Amino acid sequence: MLANESTVLEVVLSNVVKLPGVKVDRREFLAKSFSKHLSPEELAELIEKGPGQANIDKQILNNIAKKVISDRTMQSSSLSFATGIPGGLAMAATIPADTAQFFAMALRLSQELGYIYGYDDFWDGEEMNAENVSGDLILFLGVMFGVGGATATIKALSSQLAKQALKKIPNKALMKTVYYPIIKKTLEFIGLKVSKNSFAKGVSKAIPLVGGIVSGGLTYASMTKMGKRLAKALEENIDLTPEQIRQSFEELRKNNPEIIDVEFEEIMKEKV
Repeated sequence: MLANESTVLEVVLSNVVKLPGVKVDRREFLAKSFSKHLSPEELAELIEKGPGQANIDKQILNNIAKKVISDRTMQSSSLSFATGIPGGLAMAATIPADTAQFFAMALRLSQELGYIYGYDDFWDGEEMNAENVSGDLILFLGVMFGVGGATATIKALSSQLAKQALKKIPNKALMKTVYYPIIKKTLEFIGLKVSKNSFAKGVSKAIPLVGGIVSGGLTYASMTKMGKRLAKALEENIDLTPEQIRQSFEELRKNNPEIIDVEFEEIMKEKV
């Protein structure tokens, strides 16, 4: 996330992604999920290009997403994710077991929904790509938790041009302004408070959570609602018009006026 710094949520996520069953193999997942709906040729194209570029019917995507959400909701009510957790892993980051399990399920579901709606592989071999943890997955969690601005940010950043333009902004400034509100709200949902000042300075290790899932307002029953939020946002993101991208960018700019400069705006106006 921030260069040479560690944040609370990064510590939580970096530990949770190590839990058994969190990683989703993109190729294997897509093949299994779409095999009943596509011919071998269509399936090969889907795996290579992603559902969006392969022109897969949106209703098929939505039906598969609904099934995945249902499956994960059922699974989250069990203790299957709690078994096999390496000794001391959760305690090392002061993450209660139920919180770790909930985040593990949310991260798995967010990966699966991302793949269904066209995102590239989140993993580099056996390791989670650090940029994906600090970028897409945090935004995904923000959408799932209902954090204001998260959906608009995903839409605004869906344009390749927007992604290129945002590279002009220093990572530290981008994290403090675009991602910080989403990170802060997500942490609050799990009962952890962090000030903007401490966030900016960086937190070297996780702060003990104030209670577990229940005290933070989360229950396993909320997984369905969270999954539906993310699926809806990703579905809408498939075929955004230039005007919709501009509108999302405007919302992003209003929320983050200090980092969106004139040059960035001119690029967006000319080419989006």
